[in-house]
Amino acid sequence: MTELCTSPLPGQMMRRPLLITSLLRHAQRYFGQREIVSYGEHGKVHRYTYADCHLRARRLAQTLESYPVRMGERVATLAWNSFRHLELYYGVAGIGAVLHTLNPRLHLEQLIYIINDAGSTMLYFEPAFIEQVSEIAQHCPGIVRYIALCDDEDLPVAAQLPQLQSYEAHLCSDDARWNWPIFDEDAASGLCYTSGTTGNPKGVLYSHRSTVLHAYAQVAPDAFNLSASDCILPVVPMFHVNAWGLPYSAALVGAKLVLPGALLSGSALHAMCHHEQVTFSAGVPTIWLSVLNFVRQHGSQFQSLRRIVIGGTACPPALMDSLRDEYGLQVIHAFGMTELSPLATVCTPQAQHQLLDRTELRSLLQKQGHVLYGIDVRIIDDAGHELAWDGTTPGHLQVRGQWVIDSYFGHSAGSAVDQGWFTTGDVANISADGYVQITDRSKDLIKSGGEWISSIDLENIAMSHPAVHLAACVGVFHDKWEERPLLLIACKPDVALQAEEVLALYQGQVAKWWIPDAVVFVDKLPLGPTGKILKHRIRAEYRHHLCPSPH
Repeated sequence: MTELCTSPLPGQMMRRPLLITSLLRHAQRYFGQREIVSYGEHGKVHRYTYADCHLRARRLAQTLESYPVRMGERVATLAWNSFRHLELYYGVAGIGAVLHTLNPRLHLEQLIYIINDAGSTMLYFEPAFIEQVSEIAQHCPGIVRYIALCDDEDLPVAAQLPQLQSYEAHLCSDDARWNWPIFDEDAASGLCYTSGTTGNPKGVLYSHRSTVLHAYAQVAPDAFNLSASDCILPVVPMFHVNAWGLPYSAALVGAKLVLPGALLSGSALHAMCHHEQVTFSAGVPTIWLSVLNFVRQHGSQFQSLRRIVIGGTACPPALMDSLRDEYGLQVIHAFGMTELSPLATVCTPQAQHQLLDRTELRSLLQKQGHVLYGIDVRIIDDAGHELAWDGTTPGHLQVRGQWVIDSYFGHSAGSAVDQGWFTTGDVANISADGYVQITDRSKDLIKSGGEWISSIDLENIAMSHPAVHLAACVGVFHDKWEERPLLLIACKPDVALQAEEVLALYQGQVAKWWIPDAVVFVDKLPLGPTGKILKHRIRAEYRHHLCPSPH
């Protein structure tokens, strides 16, 4: 790393720390009447404004200070996308404490491990999660206060939890003389844990500075192109890498914000888009598959929706084509990770792509995209040598930048990087003009006869069949070739499909030795808490499907 030099002539501009509260204060001051809509259970819809949100976040901050909750203290949430969760985003970080979001889809053992590892002292939770929370309370002695995200009327009465209160009773009145504290922008603001598919989950600790810079980058025209005229529906949960940063970028531009709560079915999301005039949304591919199936079955359209971002895992080309060609949506492919806050690349065309024909443009849009300013990428070989950007040479993808992890929570500085670069675990190529295409996760590549096969390519071809709902391809043991590809398929309801029909799709599209050795039809594929297919489970279950164990 190059050492920083001290200038003999520093600039003479104001220096204001980049704090998360500055985003909400900006929204309150300049977009105060812009609406925030929150969908709850039993048809409840809550509407208020950025001005209202700012006032209630202030009240929350003053409540926390009165306990006192100190700078750096971790405050956990077990919650859906809701207006109260949004207030926690700003109120907790606003006093220098750390918002620690928990994924309710994780196994109880993982939740307990994460809470204890983080050292969280308070837990805000949805009443619907009371059974999980009651178990947590028995194994997490560090949690000394529990707040249910409701009013007194909906407070779980049977719960035996320390210092239990409803959120509304918990808020103190606002002291007009109180001001948001000012502190170092490098202070920790949020803590998210990786999904932990291999080993225990690891904590990623974000700073105010990294979060605000990420929001700045996200709203740019060649990124998500967000503005005050947008209505944003973050389908991606607020417990999943801060809803990909959208609660912050929405405030930055003053966009209307629609929070779906637990209502994530295709029909519910389509109805929200219609009633709230949503223009922009973001979520994982499985979410958009359910929305697409709903609109097809009901002959519906998207009246206001214009742009959707698909990330979390590679978007099947068939899904992207259907949303673009049948419904006129701009489908934006993006790549990110918990360790990257999460956004690193976004696939939007540039000037040199204006003359591409439909096939060439389709191929471009299926890539993970171009890096945002603030991020740098490279690919290396097994020996650590940097590889050429020629659009074909694959290598291990590494990232560095203003919102990229340096070390995991509780680990020593720099321990997550190698010579200043974070290794993502992806295999990718990079084109001459800087477009990244991920060909597989390193652990998901299939090594057959000493050659590599991309599981993503094989899955995308299978997904092109109209009867296929989800597909997963994994390498399983073979006594001659080391590994061979096995394809698992979950079909759409009431559809019959034969293995021969699927395997015929590969003829002429891939080398013959790439074609899967077998197809297994299953009712459903195992999905992780963020909507990703759990390939490690499939590999473990089907490891000897083609050949018996050698032992």
